[in-house]
Amino acid sequence: MAVEQPDMHVNIGSLHLRNPVMTASGTFGYGEEFALLVDLHRLGAIIVKGVSREPRSGNPPPRIVETPAGMLNAIGLENVGVEGFIAEKLPFLQKIDTPVIVNILGDTVDDYGRLAARLNEVAGVAAIEVNISCPNVKEGGVAFGTDPAMAHAVTAAVRDNYQGPVIVKLSPNVTDITVIARAVQEAGADAVSLVNTVLGMAIDIETGRPKLANIVGGLSGPAIKPIALRMVWQVAESVKIPVVGIGGITTPEDAIEFLLAGASAIQVGTANFINPKATEEIIDGIGAYLLAKNVRSVSDLTGSVRIS
Repeated sequence: MAVEQPDMHVNIGSLHLRNPVMTASGTFGYGEEFALLVDLHRLGAIIVKGVSREPRSGNPPPRIVETPAGMLNAIGLENVGVEGFIAEKLPFLQKIDTPVIVNILGDTVDDYGRLAARLNEVAGVAAIEVNISCPNVKEGGVAFGTDPAMAHAVTAAVRDNYQGPVIVKLSPNVTDITVIARAVQEAGADAVSLVNTVLGMAIDIETGRPKLANIVGGLSGPAIKPIALRMVWQVAESVKIPVVGIGGITTPEDAIEFLLAGASAIQVGTANFINPKATEEIIDGIGAYLLAKNVRSVSDLTGSVRIS
């Protein structure tokens, strides 16, 4: 008798995914860059590089520094702008049957509202992920991601202008991330994703100067996994909307930990730079785990950690 294959489908609000594995914004380009390396049709969703109203050139180099268990980046949200994305990048993505989630960023509440309204007009965008947490800009992102009232205002502006699912990406650089999570839930977010990068710094001891031109940058990779896992568990216990886990997920075991902690889905980020096949390997590994544990659906793992 054939073994029944587990159900890998998950729902993030009204967003239906074939499996819980997504790509993290900023680590997978606009999807086409990985098309020869990864079967894009196997992914749960593709989250594209952050998009702003106008093109951005980002910070001056050096912008990336490798660390013992990850990397520091201060790219500065370089992107082609929303019109460039719609004209140049979206046509390729519209040809694949994997949901495309557009990460958006802005300097003002109005920026976010206008971006949401523009993306609401185009086909091929399955959801919006709202970046209120990037630590690499000196205005906009930091204030929005660390202040509950501003996080609420940005989320509400997007919600008012976009009919599809809204996922708000949270910053770990706060005293209590659950306060921010509840604020965006109240403003109409369909889900939250966490965590974005942790602020860090590196110094060249030969020159005595910071290794990043921006001085500080965002730390990602395995180094932040325990922090991210703890915050995902805290937020999942505090909100009623789905949680998407991010932070140092490199292996299937990492992803399963996040699901057990309360995540409904996960994003793979820095691992894509190290192993472009990481997402596919994680999908396969989750499926194998479900079979081995005789779990019928991946959604049954969500929040099933045994605390007592």
